[in-house]
Amino acid sequence: MKKKIIPLFLAAAVSVSGVLPIGAVQPVTVMAESGHPARLVDNAGLLDEDEALELESKLDEISQEYDCDVVILTEESINGAEPMDYADDYFDYEGYGMGEDNSGILFLITMSERKWWISTHGEAIYDFTDAGQEYMAEQFQSDLSDGYYYDSFTTFADLCQEFLVQAQTGEPFDKGNLPEKPLSPWALPISIGIGLVIALIITGIMRGQMKTVRMKPDAADYMVDGSLQITRSNDVFLYHQVTKTAKPKDDDSGGSSVHTSSSGETHGGSGGSF
Repeated sequence: MKKKIIPLFLAAAVSVSGVLPIGAVQPVTVMAESGHPARLVDNAGLLDEDEALELESKLDEISQEYDCDVVILTEESINGAEPMDYADDYFDYEGYGMGEDNSGILFLITMSERKWWISTHGEAIYDFTDAGQEYMAEQFQSDLSDGYYYDSFTTFADLCQEFLVQAQTGEPFDKGNLPEKPLSPWALPISIGIGLVIALIITGIMRGQMKTVRMKPDAADYMVDGSLQITRSNDVFLYHQVTKTAKPKDDDSGGSSVHTSSSGETHGGSGGSF
């Protein structure tokens, strides 16, 4: 049975949160269903109340529908701790996880360090592969760096739902099996521009072909039919050229890398800076 012990770094966070200067950003914690820890813990105060309520509702809905905790945690600082260790311990000691194997995914944002970390546990380790998490980061990283935290968190939640739906087919998103990336807003204008250029080239060629009188580039065009007779001809082979390209080796078969947290639990995950 998993130990229900609150680590020292969490106890310290609770004691400090009791004293806030006037004008400080109030953290937002929205409670989940009875007996379950909140799936949105905004200790850094990045969301307003309406955003927090809407996002928490989305996280609860996804978690309950797919029996996998989807959690977002923001901190102003983790006081020098490693994001991986902090995220893993928060998941373990705060009692997250659903189903027999306590499946879940936690998204940690720490503002002072400008770091993020995704921690997975249980079945979620296999539902969110290393390649899948890399894809997810490419989608939410831009908004996160630009300070659009609600948009970034919403993208993360929507991707979690998409990945969990795919995992139910028995083939989670992984190398060679990732979602198609959304089109850039510039894709349509660029496509139209390319089409116009091609159309201009084609019409230019057609106009050129409409001229009935023009210089012939080949001397044979000026010869009278039947005036040249070939009495002997033969082909001489000069050389040939062969080009070979090495077949790329697939050294990475995909899947999920794992590690062990301080509580002895197995976790997957990945992280970066923003």
